[in-house]
Amino acid sequence: MAKKIICFGEMLWDVFPDGAVAGGAPMNVALNLHQLGLDVTMISRVGKDEDGQKLLDFVKEYGLPLTSIQEDESQPTGKVIIDQTDKENIKYEILEPAAWDFISLTTDNQELVAKADALVFGSLAVRNEQSWQTLYHLVHQPLLTVFDINMRAPYIDFYKIDSLLGYTDILKINEDELEILADFFELKDKRDGLAKALCDYLVEEYPIETICITHGGKGAMVYKDGSIISHPGYKVQVEDTVGAGDAFLSGFVKMYLEGKNLKDTLDFASKLGAFVATQKGGTPKYSLDGKDTTIRVR
Repeated sequence: MAKKIICFGEMLWDVFPDGAVAGGAPMNVALNLHQLGLDVTMISRVGKDEDGQKLLDFVKEYGLPLTSIQEDESQPTGKVIIDQTDKENIKYEILEPAAWDFISLTTDNQELVAKADALVFGSLAVRNEQSWQTLYHLVHQPLLTVFDINMRAPYIDFYKIDSLLGYTDILKINEDELEILADFFELKDKRDGLAKALCDYLVEEYPIETICITHGGKGAMVYKDGSIISHPGYKVQVEDTVGAGDAFLSGFVKMYLEGKNLKDTLDFASKLGAFVATQKGGTPKYSLDGKDTTIRVR
């Protein structure tokens, strides 16, 4: 039986100068996990508007259930305005308020999480008090919790991050977030490296068991039981990097829940992240070749 995964958080439109693309890290993870054969439900909220209907239609194309995506009568569907004027310094304006700021706690989503194998969430979705209270209630359930920290200035709230780390089994961060966290916890670049110092600190202070650190095109590493396993990444012809980190996390969660060893888990996660980087957009359609981990474009 397929593992049951709940993804909680934002779903929105990334608005580029030449058009809008469906996005939001939790939604990207949900769509990837669904394509990887897991039983996935997305808990989110969209506006009862044209943008919201288009987003629901987009998700429906992948076969993901819509039952736990709430509709908001008064708040608009989320948007991120992307300014690419300076290619070396792309700017993001995450409009607020948005419907996903107001995800309600319901009997339905509490029961879904209670029956699930894992809950995946980030920190951006809890910038507003209502979604924050909903997630904080849900993470108290006894299941595997996966925190994709996903820091987005100016919505970096260390009180909430600290609280969520207290309920985290698997933590995923990127190289920029590594430096932000190390600075916040006042860690120095020790002999074994800043990554090791941060990981040692986090597992001592919080119930975290596994930490993934992605380095973009330079690969990734996983920390567990005091040791780090590294992967150099796959060298590919990059179309765009949108959603590559979300795909990495999806591949990692799939293999982790299947009980694969960390080396194979990290390799598959790196492979999926690299594959998505060769495609346009964050959620290309693909399938796995039977029981193999060969990725086939659909």
